[in-house]
Amino acid sequence: MDLGVIDLSRLQFALTALYHFLFVPLTLGLSMMLVIMESVYVMTNRPIWRVITRFWGRIFAINFVLGVATGLTMEFQFGTNWSYFSHYVGDIFGAPLAIEGLMAFFLEATFVGIMFFGWGRLSKLGHLLVTAMVALGTNLSALWILIANGWMQNPVGATFNPETMRMEVTDFGAVLFNPIAQAKFVHTVSAGYVCAAVVVLGISAFWLLTDRYKGVARRSMTVAAAFGLAASLSVVVLGDESGYALTDNQKMKLAAIEAAWHTAPAPAGLTLFGVPDVAARETRYEVQIPWVLGLIATRSLDGTVTGMSELVLKAQERITSGVVAYDAVERLKTDPANVAQRARFEAHKRDLGYALLLKRHVADPRTASLALIASTAWDVVPNVPLMFWSFRIMAAIGVLMIALFGAAFVLTSLRLHTQTRWFLKLAVLAIPLPWIAIELGWMLAEIGRQPWAIEGVLPTFLAASSLTRGVLWTTIIGFTAIYGTLAVIEVRLILATIRKGPFEHDEDAYPVPDAGSAGRGAARPVAADPIPA
Repeated sequence: MDLGVIDLSRLQFALTALYHFLFVPLTLGLSMMLVIMESVYVMTNRPIWRVITRFWGRIFAINFVLGVATGLTMEFQFGTNWSYFSHYVGDIFGAPLAIEGLMAFFLEATFVGIMFFGWGRLSKLGHLLVTAMVALGTNLSALWILIANGWMQNPVGATFNPETMRMEVTDFGAVLFNPIAQAKFVHTVSAGYVCAAVVVLGISAFWLLTDRYKGVARRSMTVAAAFGLAASLSVVVLGDESGYALTDNQKMKLAAIEAAWHTAPAPAGLTLFGVPDVAARETRYEVQIPWVLGLIATRSLDGTVTGMSELVLKAQERITSGVVAYDAVERLKTDPANVAQRARFEAHKRDLGYALLLKRHVADPRTASLALIASTAWDVVPNVPLMFWSFRIMAAIGVLMIALFGAAFVLTSLRLHTQTRWFLKLAVLAIPLPWIAIELGWMLAEIGRQPWAIEGVLPTFLAASSLTRGVLWTTIIGFTAIYGTLAVIEVRLILATIRKGPFEHDEDAYPVPDAGSAGRGAARPVAADPIPA
């Protein structure tokens, strides 16, 4: 086992996943905002809302194409870079991905074409229904992907079969209604809604600052303010629910996020600031809010948040138990009918994955000493400083988003948003912030699960394919070059679309009452409201 190959495989997947996730949130949010904007058009029959819907639809289309291209590449990596992972858990992990392709992606891709080419060919209500189907397909796609990812975080409804040496589904309903998966879905989707709302708000603010397309900008900003405020508030509420789910299912991740080295008396305080010291296994210069973490994590005043040191001791016990399961599996290979060994395995099978952690240090876990087991137990602690600071930056951005959309909602309600230039400048500057928070959230979810590819079941270092460092460096460089080019193309396309404005060649941006006034109409400033409201 070459640990360099493992690290490069992780780096390649991380780069492609982080890049892919630049497109997913905007796709999720814009699809829902298109439904809202087109609904206003259908209900009011005002032409300007048709212009608004079609413009943001073009931004959606550019983003959608890049998201599909990068998503397909990422899924293929399970077979090329993580072949043992695919073999070991493919029966469970592959099912949600297959359903996503058949149920969600085909639905989404089919109706996307109808949505863009159906203007003028479908009735207004018919086209709105098509747009709604695109939004449904987009969100269903996220649901099935996050069900698969949620199972990696909390592998319920499956068990190891010593006859096939693989994990197999025992209860697909448990996989589907996995609490971690459900919490991740609603939280991720809400974050995508915030991302899209910030983009619409920022571009609209840019137009107002430059005194262009005011009619479209004012109305777009009004939708973004209301939609973004609801979404940003829901992110906090659903993020709290996601954190509560960690208390029962991923205690080590929660402890690492809080840099809680030891179990504190209930109710635990929430650390606002601190400097995690991994060598000393303590957090220096802590600034805490009393009771808050206990209330968030346990919903009580007497529930405790278990510290990392205590969780390591539990991991040590599970490794010892897992060695018994590993021994039973090895004996069942030669004597499948051995009832005594089958009973030993059934009694300890829950901890089999913990014994596999020892394979990083010894070929046969049964030969590990007590000292090696004790030191290996600390491998279950993820990168604490990275987890600690990533969460706090993400949370700070979440608070800023609530403040931004709260101000936007008040200003649009009072019709002051076109006059408040300081706010318009802030809205433009805020465009990158949701992506930073979303990428940090992904890092929290995935790095917080380490050293596991499947929590408690399969260590990451055993999941990779037998590749060479040269092959991995070649593909990393190749992907970086290709994706960098695609990123430049997308940014240029979006900027060109914004510069061109919301009006297309078949739309009269400056209608005039008769042919005789065409010359005067052509001289109108861009800032004029081109289409009657």
